[in-house]
Amino acid sequence: MLKEQVTALLEDALAEDESLFLIDFSIGSDNSIKVVIDGDHGVTLQDCMKISRAIEHNLDREEQDFSLEVTSAGAASPMTSPRQYVKNIGRKLKVRTETDIFEGNLIEATEESIVLEWKTREPKPIGKGKVTVQKKEEISFSDIKEAKVIVTF
Repeated sequence: MLKEQVTALLEDALAEDESLFLIDFSIGSDNSIKVVIDGDHGVTLQDCMKISRAIEHNLDREEQDFSLEVTSAGAASPMTSPRQYVKNIGRKLKVRTETDIFEGNLIEATEESIVLEWKTREPKPIGKGKVTVQKKEEISFSDIKEAKVIVTF
């Protein structure tokens, strides 16, 4: 019952701001509600408060005791939604697949895949020494085990 109520309130609240989207939502056995959101242009404290109020103000604590936490997806959190990749075009990612790990700049994101680009040093085809080459890899979402933005300061 609580899950259906919260789901409906959450959907209504997110529909009011098309730039926000749901990353994760769970309700623990102790009625602890946890909502993680992200946004096409980032998430502000006001965004979290708006979603929190939309849920909290429409639930009756007399009926059911609950706790509510609304947070944004952290910078170091793995990406789970294709919308997060679009938002991070131009940033450096670390992407792990079943067989490889890629680090490169995200240059493209579609509904099915992403494209990373990076420079690497490789042995010259003829002679000694190394040469810098530009690499590009298209990775399907179905192949991605984990992807994170590499935060640099």
